Amino acid sequence: MKPYTMRVVEIIKAIPEGHVMTYGQIAEMAGSRRGARQVVRILHSLSAAHGLPWHRVINSKGEVAIRDDEARYMQILYLQNEGVAVDDQGMVDLEQNQFFPSI
Repeated sequence: MKPYTMRVVEIIKAIPEGHVMTYGQIAEMAGSRRGARQVVRILHSLSAAHGLPWHRVINSKGEVAIRDDEARYMQILYLQNEGVAVDDQGMVDLEQNQFFPSI
């Protein structure tokens, strides 16, 4: 695994229950300010293998970005079960729920 990918995986694993981070935030912390799409690919390909809390990653607008109905529903359900308020449009209040690790 490449160093950037390992860093992204570490950051995602560190997101605590009840909090979220954005794709871009993770990319920047991992060393690539413009690597949000790469974070998406890493989540898609490595979530199951590494037990990543994929549902805690949302877009910079604070919304669940997944368009597949079932996966979108599951992400919203997982977040709500952790105490994150998600409205009918899939929006999360970043001010209340965004995690800023000290890594």
